Amino acid sequence: HVQLVESGGGSVQAGGSLRLSCVVSGYTLGNICIGWFRQVLGKGPEGVATITSAGTTTYADSVKGRFTISKDSAKNTLYLQMNSLKPEDTAMYYCAADDYCGGRWDDVRTYQYWGQGTQVTVS
Repeated sequence: HVQLVESGGGSVQAGGSLRLSCVVSGYTLGNICIGWFRQVLGKGPEGVATITSAGTTTYADSVKGRFTISKDSAKNTLYLQMNSLKPEDTAMYYCAADDYCGGRWDDVRTYQYWGQGTQVTVS
């Protein structure tokens, strides 16, 4: 049974930082592709960043230079370090994973497994 559990969200002032975590169970993190999406109420989900099993990272243009995706295989945990946060980063952030990832990295249909989300609010 695959389970993704996010944590680390919260409220922060513009310019601040947060680090999101996603603990993965039922999968070996080193064998899958996994990433972060975010969604604002009333809008579609947006791909934020992804990391492949080989460690290759991809970022949305809106977060390049500010966000860093990483993983700790020993802890089976994915991270998203978010710096220089802006009000437009306010959203629910979701962790998503798949063992094939045959589609676009920023397409929700590429990922089979999803966490419950963690809210990030920047004011």
